[in-house]
Amino acid sequence: MTEGVIAAWHKKVGDPVKKGELLAEVETDKATMDLESYKDGTLLYTGTDKGGKIQVNDLLAIIGAPGEDISSLVKGGGAAAAPAKAAANTATAAPTAAPDPTKTAAAAKAASGGLDLSKQEEVILMPRLSDTMTEGVIADWHKKVGDPVKKGDILADIETDKATMELESYKEGKLLYIGAQKGEKIAVNDLLAVIGDEKKVNLDSIVAASKNKGGVATVGEPAGAAAASQAETAGATAAGDNGHSGLSVSADGRIKASPLARKLAAEKGIDISKVPGSGDNGRIVKKDVDSYTPAAASASGGASQPAQAGKPVTAAPSGQVSYEDVPVSQMRKVIAKRLAESKFTAPHFYITMTIDMDNAVEARGKLNEVSPVKISFNDLVLKAVAVALKQHPAINSSWMGDKIRVNHHVNIGVAVAIEDGLLVPVVRFADTKSLSQIGAEVKDLAQRAKNKKLQPADWEGSTFTISNMGMFGVDEFTAIINPPDACILAVSSIQQIPVVKKGAVVPGNVMKLTLSCDHRVVDGATGSAFLQTVKSLLEEPLRMMI
Repeated sequence: MTEGVIAAWHKKVGDPVKKGELLAEVETDKATMDLESYKDGTLLYTGTDKGGKIQVNDLLAIIGAPGEDISSLVKGGGAAAAPAKAAANTATAAPTAAPDPTKTAAAAKAASGGLDLSKQEEVILMPRLSDTMTEGVIADWHKKVGDPVKKGDILADIETDKATMELESYKEGKLLYIGAQKGEKIAVNDLLAVIGDEKKVNLDSIVAASKNKGGVATVGEPAGAAAASQAETAGATAAGDNGHSGLSVSADGRIKASPLARKLAAEKGIDISKVPGSGDNGRIVKKDVDSYTPAAASASGGASQPAQAGKPVTAAPSGQVSYEDVPVSQMRKVIAKRLAESKFTAPHFYITMTIDMDNAVEARGKLNEVSPVKISFNDLVLKAVAVALKQHPAINSSWMGDKIRVNHHVNIGVAVAIEDGLLVPVVRFADTKSLSQIGAEVKDLAQRAKNKKLQPADWEGSTFTISNMGMFGVDEFTAIINPPDACILAVSSIQQIPVVKKGAVVPGNVMKLTLSCDHRVVDGATGSAFLQTVKSLLEEPLRMMI
């Protein structure tokens, strides 16, 4: 992050402010974040209006006593103001993040004429919507060239390597230019759109600067009437399928809601798909969530979307070579890149143990008699791993290049297969959660992953990963480490086979676990000791309840 855009102010100059109150929503290069006040007082000054850009460490706001003289702070611009006073009375933009060469200001500066696109008020550059995103695909445009645009309007749906995300406009005006058509790729920080007054904007110079930079520079044409009609029809159909008002549903069935509305709904345990929207085009905003009561929801809502019928496969004529070239999706590209880097950079070694699951099978049945959420075998494995990681911190480590980071918190990534590839949402602080809490969270994350509704915070920050293919009847497999984690656990199916117990051959439930380890971080003895702990916890499940 080098700059932010004020998506909304929740306080105006003159308003009293308390510590912890929401001051503003700031749109960064990855997401729209809430900015809370960390002091009490009165809001005396704001550094920019809603929709305005502000650089990291520039003066964002001043909070102090009513009538206080702030002229020296305002003239100093925040960073140059008296340090002591600024520390007491000013709130600056978020601290500078770790340097990222792909997001430097130079990346947006044109080679011709020195025009810096990142500083043009009318310019919208392709944002970085996930930590691994280098380019995006325009899944759909909600506005066409010539359309009026308001702050908060949905401009486009952008397919990243991990999800399809809505891009909101943070400025008002007319859409004068689009940098890529539906289905086309556009790199991060390339020119995506121009919004403003056509009489005041020198569109030719902006487009020329974008071309000289080497970014996408195809002048967008207005979408055809037939295409628009098609999108509207698809949106109405999707809305009918999921029981939600058509105005709040995009063409692919996703709910149109502001980031703050989604956050509030999650905090209150409200299903966002049931909330009627009052914003532009039926978009769900904060006040809709605040005023929503379950009793007011339609009884017909909440029907799940039916699975789409697969495309019929045409059989090739006998004796004739036939194939189809399928474009590589953004998600598949990143999976290929990251896992190839992991496999050929991290020296993998593997440890396999066989687990006696008789007691786990019995314990799960008893737990599900009283648990509010159905507990799966995967939940039992996740809980056992979380407990074991606290006892073996070397396994809960990350390779950072010039150092090894030993994590004191336990964030476990759970691999979820979706149609386009693989996502790894994270169960945070798993060691502190009960089995029923883990079960509910994993089910929610998996469902949102399959619906492409995960946010960046849902898949970032894992310290260990579990990949379970037991539901597919897999006997045994090895998994590729998810960097920067040091290990990943491959979980196979539970099988009934003859086993020897007390000198007799009896039927038994067994499961194989295979731990993939990065030898730069973990040695064989360390990995074996960790698996022995997991084995003991699964074979005597009561031990993980302590």
